[in-house]
Amino acid sequence: MPQVTANNLQIEYESFGDESAPTILLIMGLGAQLGRWNIELCRALVDHGYRVIRFDNRDCGLSSKFDTAGVPDIGAALRRGMPLTAAYTLEDMAADCVGLLDALGIPKAHIVGASMGGAIAQIVAALYPQRTLSLTSIMSTSSHPDLPPPTPAAAQALFAPLPATRDQESLVEDAIRRQLAVASPEYPSCPQRLRSLFVEEHERGFHPRGVTRQLAAFLASGDRRKLLATIRVPTLVLHGADDPLIPVACGHDVAAHIPGARMRVIEGMAHDFPLALTEVFAEAITTVAKAADH
Repeated sequence: MPQVTANNLQIEYESFGDESAPTILLIMGLGAQLGRWNIELCRALVDHGYRVIRFDNRDCGLSSKFDTAGVPDIGAALRRGMPLTAAYTLEDMAADCVGLLDALGIPKAHIVGASMGGAIAQIVAALYPQRTLSLTSIMSTSSHPDLPPPTPAAAQALFAPLPATRDQESLVEDAIRRQLAVASPEYPSCPQRLRSLFVEEHERGFHPRGVTRQLAAFLASGDRRKLLATIRVPTLVLHGADDPLIPVACGHDVAAHIPGARMRVIEGMAHDFPLALTEVFAEAITTVAKAADH
């Protein structure tokens, strides 16, 4: 896969489809490499007439790491009620997205983000309106403190320490357990496919310190409601009805604070991208994109 210099970082990315077609930029969530945007969804979006770009966020996969910044003690900060010190912000990560567009010579794109990536996408749409054609915020939040928290099981999946044994098999099993804790109840993942995904991620770029720094950036990001109110592009908020990590009320809050945003709730979906819903996702993303294109 190619790599470019963007926002003074090395960003690993992959492009699908005709380079002259309107671009959809896919922004993944916490610690998730570009492959979490499954190839079937990328191809479906191309089939709808778009160029699709997926990439590794900073501190993830094959993009630049920030190991010299150290690792924040998130648990201690939360227990003591102290402010989190983050090595970078979600605004910095939004600037990475725009830097990637710059490096690829793309003046404007449809911005699509999932989970933490949805928060980054919201920031791109708000701070870089001249670069944003439309916004799709998937399974994300405004980060307002009054919104409901994750379920205990989902919180455990997010915050639990890594296993004491750090061989590949133990780490892959741990990743599968965490994923299943937030997976869609009505659309179970293929066990073999899930295992293959996490084996590939482990071999490609296992980097837990980067996940911790990303999490610190997300937790320190603060309430975005005022920022959301400045967004003027066509917007879709897409959320699973059964999301245990970022409850659907968080998605409703995002939609309520973006003028003209449309909310779509998918029954049986939790905090993942079930293969069975590929065309549902593609249709939803491209419907708002086509509204902007016209």
